[in-house]
Amino acid sequence: MDGELLDIGEVARRTGLAASALRYYEKQGFIAPAGRNGLRRSYRPDVLDRLALIVCARDAGFTIAEIAGFLRAAPGDPELRARLADKAVRLEDDIARLERMRDALRHASACAHEPLVECPDFKRHFRPDGGGQSVSERPSRQ
Repeated sequence: MDGELLDIGEVARRTGLAASALRYYEKQGFIAPAGRNGLRRSYRPDVLDRLALIVCARDAGFTIAEIAGFLRAAPGDPELRARLADKAVRLEDDIARLERMRDALRHASACAHEPLVECPDFKRHFRPDGGGQSVSERPSRQ
């Protein structure tokens, strides 16, 4: 095989993705093979960066349609850029929520309060400001 190209098995191994996922992303137009080595697809090494971006977006909760839009993003598309900015705000909210959960779990792993779920310090982690309004006191987000 050409030293510059990676066959589908190597790309799958390096990315941790199944070959079927690579074929799916190819069908979606997210990646393109550079050719074939016999019956096996071959890719340029830069496909690894593209796949890392796709996996990161997928793991961050992007839908296939959102990933497709993200991969097409251009400076001249203000509507798409506005959707991306909105997604960034939602990710910030998710990150804050996950950080609160992480902190609560760390506290719980060493807390001796009985019962744990009634521990004031444990409960504090579930408030967005770390000690302000409780969930029931917060205005709803619609």
